[in-house]
Amino acid sequence: MSDFFKRAGLPKGLLWGFVGVLIFMMGDGVEQTWLSKYITDRGFNSADLFAVYGVTVAISSWLSGVIAETFGVKRTMLAGFILYVVGVAGFAGIGMTQMNFPVLMATYAVKGLGYPLFAYTFMVWITYRVEQDTLSSAQGWFWFVFTGGLNVLGAYWGIFAYTHLGVQATLWSAIAFAVVGAVFALWVNRSPSDNKFVSADAPQGGRIKALFKGLSILGREPKVLLGGIVRIINTTSQFAFIVFLPLYMFEYGLSETQWASIWAIIFLFNIIFNLVFGIVGDKIGWNRTITWFGCIGCAVSVLLFYYSPQILNQYWFILLCGSLWCICLAGFVPLSALVPSLVESDKGAAVSVLNLGAGASAFVGPLLVRALSKPIGYGGVAWTLAGLYLLSALLMRFIGDRREK
Repeated sequence: MSDFFKRAGLPKGLLWGFVGVLIFMMGDGVEQTWLSKYITDRGFNSADLFAVYGVTVAISSWLSGVIAETFGVKRTMLAGFILYVVGVAGFAGIGMTQMNFPVLMATYAVKGLGYPLFAYTFMVWITYRVEQDTLSSAQGWFWFVFTGGLNVLGAYWGIFAYTHLGVQATLWSAIAFAVVGAVFALWVNRSPSDNKFVSADAPQGGRIKALFKGLSILGREPKVLLGGIVRIINTTSQFAFIVFLPLYMFEYGLSETQWASIWAIIFLFNIIFNLVFGIVGDKIGWNRTITWFGCIGCAVSVLLFYYSPQILNQYWFILLCGSLWCICLAGFVPLSALVPSLVESDKGAAVSVLNLGAGASAFVGPLLVRALSKPIGYGGVAWTLAGLYLLSALLMRFIGDRREK
């Protein structure tokens, strides 16, 4: 059995942590297929809600790595769990019952502080424990459970619960998933959580200074900065699509159930190829995998997915085009191994840059929709996204890859 884990690139000692992240992220995904339309139908601007949420996700993502190096991964993940529960409780118990938009925005923002501190800090834990030659594969497993929980299992449960149990029960169920996920990741999981790159006996003042490494590393390591920009671009299309694509697809006759099933199925391909491209990256090179499968692939597939109902307004064709887009999104998985490898120390700070990029995309995507959908339409947003992916391919040429020399 140990040989299986080694061949698959799955760190056996962190197995229950991966299970915990999967279950936790199921809770975070329960509203993504229906919340945008639900908010819009009640006269509010869903892009504003998601943009504010994206700001706090970006801040929390940015801080997750350096806070983990300062206070430890378990404490950081526990803090994220608590913030997440508080945010969901306020969002469901006050904001949605009263349909008070300022309260909705404030509590959704608190929720946005929570999940990155929990999930992305686990990525730091992986970086501590896994050797470099299998790190890309291990990060592929992280994105497998992260995306599988958020966009597949969470989406399926969300549309089922929304249809049969109602809004309130669906939102409250997110807390149940978070509790179970935290138990697995923080208590059932027994892997050592110390930072093997920095001495645990470092003076406290030096440990506090780690909070600023996530800023200083951008000036000291320009390639890390470029990697963070590429990470922003990676999932900007995903968070832009969450805002406008359901509304756009409904114009072509898709029902809410059909759209929810499309979203869940296409991300099933994404989680499978998170594993595939993690392994491919270790075999053919991290940069090469990101550039061709991720950057170039997404530049083409993001447009194909958008125009799919105009080309052939059939469920299976839209599903096929969306699946191709999600497969190409997975081409960026080796970035989680490439960027930390660019520095000898301060790897937590390097991971924080990636986490900031992941979080910032949750803000940039809705912001693009908010800024561009009226002057140039949804089609203009799609072309802008394609252009960003081509820009990321150019940036990858400047980042390089030590393994490809």
